[in-house]
Amino acid sequence: MNKLLLHVEGLVFFIVSTYVYFYLGFSGLLFAILLLAPDISAIGYVWNNNIGAILYNLFHTYTTPIVLLLVGYFLHYQIFTMVSLIWIAHIGMDRTVGYGLKYMTNFKDNHLNRV
Repeated sequence: MNKLLLHVEGLVFFIVSTYVYFYLGFSGLLFAILLLAPDISAIGYVWNNNIGAILYNLFHTYTTPIVLLLVGYFLHYQIFTMVSLIWIAHIGMDRTVGYGLKYMTNFKDNHLNRV
């Protein structure tokens, strides 16, 4: 049941952030280009599992993009708002299909399941 709730939560984040992004009239091309950008953080696995997991997890937690979204909203920085909504959509998309925060044991081990 907990796993299902996390998948549904990810789907909600994906849908809402995508809706808000396009509702605000932001670029669909930019959305398509940046949607997979947070996965570049997996480059840390080139060095070792610890660095890989730390770097990957820093880019796959909702905390940073939500803070960026708030800064963008309150300071009227559209680029922050756009990037944060895309970033949140990416994390939500990952959670929906079963990709979670990584454990330091192996790239395939995450908090939702073993991929």
